[in-house]
Amino acid sequence: MKICVVGAGAIGGMLGVKLALSGHEVTLIMRGANLEAVTQNGLRLIEVNGTELLARPVLATSSIAAAGVQDMVILGMKAHQVAAVAADLPQLMHEGTRVVTMQNGIPWWYFHKLPGAYSGLPVRAVDPDGVIAQYIPINSVIGSVVYPASEVIRPGVIKVIEGNRFTLGEIDGTDTPGIRAVSDAFKAAGFKAPVSTDIRSEIWLKVWGNLSFNPISALTHATLEDICQYSPTRDLAAAMMTEAKLIGEKLGVQFKVSLEKRIAGAQAVGQHKTSMLQDVEQGRALELQALVASVMELGQVTQTPTPTINAVYALASLLAKNLQQHNATLRIS
Repeated sequence: MKICVVGAGAIGGMLGVKLALSGHEVTLIMRGANLEAVTQNGLRLIEVNGTELLARPVLATSSIAAAGVQDMVILGMKAHQVAAVAADLPQLMHEGTRVVTMQNGIPWWYFHKLPGAYSGLPVRAVDPDGVIAQYIPINSVIGSVVYPASEVIRPGVIKVIEGNRFTLGEIDGTDTPGIRAVSDAFKAAGFKAPVSTDIRSEIWLKVWGNLSFNPISALTHATLEDICQYSPTRDLAAAMMTEAKLIGEKLGVQFKVSLEKRIAGAQAVGQHKTSMLQDVEQGRALELQALVASVMELGQVTQTPTPTINAVYALASLLAKNLQQHNATLRIS
């Protein structure tokens, strides 16, 4: 299979290495020092047990146009980065190309192929101008939930921290040869890749924690364990999650675990900094639109009040604005 990873960073690069080593023709879209290192030396992956893997992609480039037509396109960048490349993506696609969306948060396609009163509505928090929906054919889209954690430790080298599961699903809930082909490719590369017939409920289970723990950690510089063990922030997270759960349930989402169990799961991760806290420390853009504003938008759509979520979003978005304005980082050492 010809596979292009657009945004071959920590997660996309991990997929790229293992898919290439399992026999697929992999093209990596990347830039900067990472691109230079991979062009010269290939892309190296250090697994949890210390095993090192090295793959040389068919092509590593910053140009989507140079990649050619693909059978599978994996969108590995963050949600706020997709719109910038959307207009170029049709150059990668033939009639049967599948586009695997790997962004955290509520996806731009959430209401597409969703039966009921909200069918076809846009999610403006993640696709404000409708550019993504314009350029990615909805029939090509495969939803996913990313569970692994990894990091680029230096240009051309990725270290896996934990996990190897990617839950996949057609956005209309069907079980098709296309989704099975993607799942089989992931499995052959060494990943767990279950196919869900309710990918939105799977997405919500991850969003449920992300929308609370990420901004709280960004504001307080606390780890997951710290947030969950300190009663005021634990209660704050629970209040945000309660508001979100009401929204999800109005949209037909099945929450497979209780709120307390979800919080306990976060606490069990221990002294882990959320991705949003890491972004604050490194001066990167925060994923507030996809993780928090999108849930607020769905609250408006379903006429569900979100006062706690709104308050935390206001604080975190001002932090993000100030960091961006001053080109700053913020770290407690």
